[in-house]
Amino acid sequence: MSRGGDFADIFIEYRRATGIGCEDGKIERIHSGIENGAGIRVLSGDNTAYGYTNDLSREGLVEAARIVSHAVSGGQGEINPELRQLEPSVTFNIGRMPDKVNTDDKVKAVKAADEAARAVDRDKIKQVMVGYGDVVQNIIMANSNGEYVEEERVRTRLMVQAIAAEGAIIQTGYEAVGSHSGFELLERKRPEEIGAAAAKRAVQMLTAKPAPAGKMPVVLAGEAGGTMVHEACGHGLEADLVQKGLSVYAGKIGQKVAADCVTVVDDATIQDQYGSYSFDDEGVPSRKVVLIENGVLKDFLYDRITARKEGVEPNGHGRRESYQHKPIPRMGNTYIAAGTEDPQKIIRETGNGLLVTKMGGGQVNTTTGDFVFDVAEGFLITGGEVGPMVRGATLTGNGPEVLNIVEAVGNDLGFTIGTCGKDGQGVPVSDAQPTLKIRELVVGGTGHGE
Repeated sequence: MSRGGDFADIFIEYRRATGIGCEDGKIERIHSGIENGAGIRVLSGDNTAYGYTNDLSREGLVEAARIVSHAVSGGQGEINPELRQLEPSVTFNIGRMPDKVNTDDKVKAVKAADEAARAVDRDKIKQVMVGYGDVVQNIIMANSNGEYVEEERVRTRLMVQAIAAEGAIIQTGYEAVGSHSGFELLERKRPEEIGAAAAKRAVQMLTAKPAPAGKMPVVLAGEAGGTMVHEACGHGLEADLVQKGLSVYAGKIGQKVAADCVTVVDDATIQDQYGSYSFDDEGVPSRKVVLIENGVLKDFLYDRITARKEGVEPNGHGRRESYQHKPIPRMGNTYIAAGTEDPQKIIRETGNGLLVTKMGGGQVNTTTGDFVFDVAEGFLITGGEVGPMVRGATLTGNGPEVLNIVEAVGNDLGFTIGTCGKDGQGVPVSDAQPTLKIRELVVGGTGHGE
């Protein structure tokens, strides 16, 4: 900072990771690796200089800092030479550190998931793919404000994809679990259960009816997960997109943006969730952030830079993929808060429509919120009763508009996991929703209705 700059920080990372892939009953990949490095950032007004190195010697860090400091100019800010260690807002209990678990035990878990999937129907299940991954990430962060942070993050995940076929019909089932926890995740949620769930979904879809097309009420079950809120709403609440005018929520703080029954939260402090952390990647303690409350826009997701621009405090959402990346505003665990209604009552009162119990992939314009999502598992609702399973359905709409036509919110809450991509960076996230009744959505399908 002696060369010009009003804030500087360093992010040091020690990462140990394992990945195992299984396809067609054979272990195709086992990877274990260690990666260490540091990222150094200097801010000067609206300018940012960032560099990184995997040389963690004193000389290597000094050289990286020298190079970064040459990239900025301006008045020198104050440096607090006395570091004080910040206390975490939350701590996470880890049962079995995955880097202490024998690789053979991890392979056994993968094979167990594979075999359980095949055992569902050995004639119809044609292909099974299983992926296991764990990461132990030790972080040290310090900045020119005199703040010092240490954190250990532990994440474990298992995913299974099964492909079933009968005649000319081919269907896919997918199931995944992940958590900010150790190998005990696979003791709570057994690999056999994950494999069987994916395969059963694929087999059941073989006899599903083609989905009808048209506008109709849609019930998103809690177990469908929060893909809708994450993709079609959450990105628009990230402060960098708001400040660039790339969000429909820009300039709307304090305004009504959703139905009264809708409250949207991002909370990275939740125990065991895949997107949880004690500190963000700028050393800011994580916290619960209410973004939309009873339909009114209250807040955005800030990192240090976007918070500086608005003169507000950062709220713990500056995240990065690794030391090689600079932090940007990102989601952690994003969800629509649970309501008070019984999910079964919501279905009964819907009359006729579509029940979505598993969301698939899709496309989203994060600037406008327009989306098209595949329905991985859905059922017709007929006369308030859950009817036959349907396949080939898609949902088309606009995220902010959908939030305004939510008519009922269930008292349940179901989480799903993922890796969220933005600006070339992927970070672990969770998203969730309760059972939601949406007044009307455009459903795409090849059936002709009832």
